[in-house]
Amino acid sequence: MKYNGLKGMEDILPPDIAAWQVIEAGARDVFSRYGFQEIRVPILESTDIFIRGIGEATDIVEKEMYTFTDKGNRSVAMRPEGTAPVVRCFVEKNLQTLPSPQKFYYSGPMFRYERPQKGRFRQFYQIGAEAFGVAAPSMDAELIIMLKNLLEVIGLSGLNFEINSIGCAECRPAYRQALLDFFSDKLVEYCPDCQRRYETNPLRILDCKIERCGALRHGAPIVTDYLCESCRKHFDELLSILNAFKVPYTLNPNLVRGLDYYTKTTFEVTSEHLGAQKAVAAGGRYDRLVEEFGGPATPAIGFAVGMERLVSLLKEKQSIELPSPKVFVATLGKESELEGFRIVETLRSHGIWAEQSYGGASLKSQLRRADRLGAEFALIIGDNELKAGKAQWKNLKVKEQGEVAIADITALFAITS
Repeated sequence: MKYNGLKGMEDILPPDIAAWQVIEAGARDVFSRYGFQEIRVPILESTDIFIRGIGEATDIVEKEMYTFTDKGNRSVAMRPEGTAPVVRCFVEKNLQTLPSPQKFYYSGPMFRYERPQKGRFRQFYQIGAEAFGVAAPSMDAELIIMLKNLLEVIGLSGLNFEINSIGCAECRPAYRQALLDFFSDKLVEYCPDCQRRYETNPLRILDCKIERCGALRHGAPIVTDYLCESCRKHFDELLSILNAFKVPYTLNPNLVRGLDYYTKTTFEVTSEHLGAQKAVAAGGRYDRLVEEFGGPATPAIGFAVGMERLVSLLKEKQSIELPSPKVFVATLGKESELEGFRIVETLRSHGIWAEQSYGGASLKSQLRRADRLGAEFALIIGDNELKAGKAQWKNLKVKEQGEVAIADITALFAITS
């Protein structure tokens, strides 16, 4: 019987995995400079935390979550995003007792049952960062600048930063009513999802990707016209800091994000090379969520980066080469085969990637394998070389060759690494 992977759940193989490792290493490097520490939360969580955090009327909760009843008759879900689990952990472990701000980052798989398309899968991976305890717009600016630095470190520049403010509990009701009034006359012309959103969260009509709905909402009220004094001041100060640090951005009044927990600042990083689903990273402020999870009132902000989309962009900008060994040790004769094994292990102990032949193949066959592996050097040891205490080496890239004492092999390749 032939088995196939599930639709929308992809295997990640070399050489693509090299691009993943570049992104992960870049994230660890950049995040550490900003004082973010790694946090790891479970893949499975109680379904309630996503209903409470993301919003019961969102597409994720209504249509996309992998939810099931476990053997303890509890409703559990495979996490569709990372913020709600991190907030649950923050409250449960009383992390607010740590010095403020508390900065964390995470990485790992997320799960949503949706139509697979370019850069979008049912099992997908995110790297995210969350900061708790600071309400000042300087924290918003720090996260956006950190995200920009991360993208540049891994080799991506020129992406679009889109920014908006969606207000707070004080000013949001007036804007919500303005939207209800605007949409009411033509509500029957909108898609069924938007008609449902009209009753549950009319802001999300602005986020609909259907072309007809986009045309119908032309001229809709702009959220920044309804900001209270506090939200307006926060947004203006954020933009002032971004301007001071020459962070390019576009104001997008329709950027409301699909999750209910956002307040004030929302932002996305987009690329025109990803088709309809063009967001590479997205985030915003969620000042009420910790309190809604039973913790103390705690301002917070975060973002998540889509790994598959970053990998897709990286592969367009640069070729991803399969990693290759530094040295391939070819041997001729039983005694030299054992000595070759010892040399390979010694090289590996010094941090050098070394490979060897298995089972006494011909020299021609061994060198062919070295070439297929992309090895930089071939080291040849026969019984005669072993008696003389020497080995032959060949640089397979530039076609140079020479002789080296067996005792000096490690030093030779350590110098050329």
